[in-house]
Amino acid sequence: MALHDRDAIRDELNASVFAGQDLSTALPKYRFPDREISPDHAYQVIADEIMLDGNSRQNLATFCQTWEEPQVIKLMELAINKNMIDRDEYPQTAEIERRATHMMADLWNAPDAANTVGTSCIGSSEACMLGGLAAKWRWRARQAAAGRPTNRPNMVCGAVQVVWHKFAKYWDIEMREVPMAPDQYFMTPQDVLDRVDENTIMVVPTLGLTYTGAYEMVKPIADALDELQAEGGLDIDIHVDAASGGFLAPFCTPDMEWDFRLPRVKSISASGHKFGLAPLGVGWVVFRDRDELPDDLIFHVNYLGGDMPVFQINFSRPAGQIVAQYYDFLRLGRDGYRRVHDATYATGKYLAEEITQMGIFELLHDSDSTTGIPCVTWRIPEGVDLGFTLYDLADRLRIKGWQVPAYTLTGDASHIAVQRILVRQDVSRDMASLLVADFRDALAHLTRHPVSVPMDRDESAGFNHL
Repeated sequence: MALHDRDAIRDELNASVFAGQDLSTALPKYRFPDREISPDHAYQVIADEIMLDGNSRQNLATFCQTWEEPQVIKLMELAINKNMIDRDEYPQTAEIERRATHMMADLWNAPDAANTVGTSCIGSSEACMLGGLAAKWRWRARQAAAGRPTNRPNMVCGAVQVVWHKFAKYWDIEMREVPMAPDQYFMTPQDVLDRVDENTIMVVPTLGLTYTGAYEMVKPIADALDELQAEGGLDIDIHVDAASGGFLAPFCTPDMEWDFRLPRVKSISASGHKFGLAPLGVGWVVFRDRDELPDDLIFHVNYLGGDMPVFQINFSRPAGQIVAQYYDFLRLGRDGYRRVHDATYATGKYLAEEITQMGIFELLHDSDSTTGIPCVTWRIPEGVDLGFTLYDLADRLRIKGWQVPAYTLTGDASHIAVQRILVRQDVSRDMASLLVADFRDALAHLTRHPVSVPMDRDESAGFNHL
C-alpha cells in the first residue's frame, strides 16, 4: 500500500465523525445504497434524523410510554433476538407470557384466574381484533344452534378508536356506533338497548375514551343487558376495550365494577405500553374463562420442532416488551402501580385547576380517577370568540416543543373542537408547571396578536389516537 494511501486512511480514522467522507455528502434516501459505510457514521446520521422528531416526553398527545427504567432497557437488550412465537425454542419466555396473562386475569377478577386464557399482542389494537373475533364466533355458534342466519352480524359501541372501524370492515360487521352529541359524549345503557338485536355479537364499552378520557361505565350497561335477558330478551356479550383504563381502574378505583366481576363481560383488551407502563409494542387480551375462546380460532402449527397453539394475527413478534411487562408487574405490584398512577392523577388535577383559573375554557374531563383516565380535556365555550382557536394555541405551544393536540369530536358533536393533555408517569409536577408557564405565554401572545383567519384543521397540530 502506498504511503499516501496509509496517510489518507489514518486521517479518516482520526477525523471527527462529521468530517469523514461518509457524512460529507447527503446519503441515499429513496434508493438502495451501493456501498457500506462506517457503523459510527450510519448511527450518527440516523440519530441526527431522529432528533428532528423533537422531545417525545413533551408529546402530551400520546398515551404511550416515553420513559422506562434502565432495567427495562437492559431486559429489552437481552430479549432482542427472541421471537415470541417460538415457544418451543424459548420456553421460559413463553412461561413469562403465561404468568403475565394470569396476573392480569387476577387483576381483572376472573373467576378462575389461574386457569383462564389470553395472549400478548402487538398493542391493544390486535387485542381488540382477537376479542371481537371470539365474540363473532360465539355468536355464530349460538345462531347456528338456534337455526337462525349468521350473515348479518353487528356490534354496538360508543365513539371508538379507529381499530374498531377496521375490525368491522375487515370482518364484515355492521358497526352501530352511538354518535357523540353536545353535552353527551359517551354511550348510555339506553343507547345500547335502542341498538341491539339478535344479530349483535357484542357491546363494546370503552374504559377511557380517546376523545375525552372519560370512562364509559360498564356496570350500568351490563345491568341493562341483564334486565333485557331476564325479561325474555337477548343474551348479549360485552367486550371491554380497556386500552387505557385496564391498568388504571384496578389500582386507583378498585371498587368500580367494570371487569370480570360482571358475568356478561367475556373478554378484556388493554395496552401494556400505555398505563401498563411497558415499552411500545405490547397489548393483551384476556378471556373470562376458557369457554369464551372458541377452539376453532386456535391454530396448531407444526413449526421448528413442536406443536404451537397460536391465537394471534401477527406471527413473528418481539419478546422484549412481554418480558418488560412482567418486570413491571414484579417491580411495582399493586402498591407501586397505585402510587405511580395516583401521582399522574394529581398532576392532572393541578393542570385542570390551572386551566380553569385562566377563565376562558370549559373542562370536559378534569383527571378524576372515578370518571376517567389522568388527562385534561377542554374546549372554548359555545359562542365565545377569543380571536384565536385551539388549533392556534396548539401551534403556538408547538414552538416550545409541547404537543398538545386540538381536534374535533365526532357525530353530532363534530363541530366542537377540544384540546387534551395526557398525563403519563414521566410528566412530573415540575414539568407540568413549565407547561403552564408556556401555556400562559402562548395565550398572552395570541391575545396581543389575534388570528384574523382561523387556522384550517388540516394545518393544525396532529392528534395521536394511539
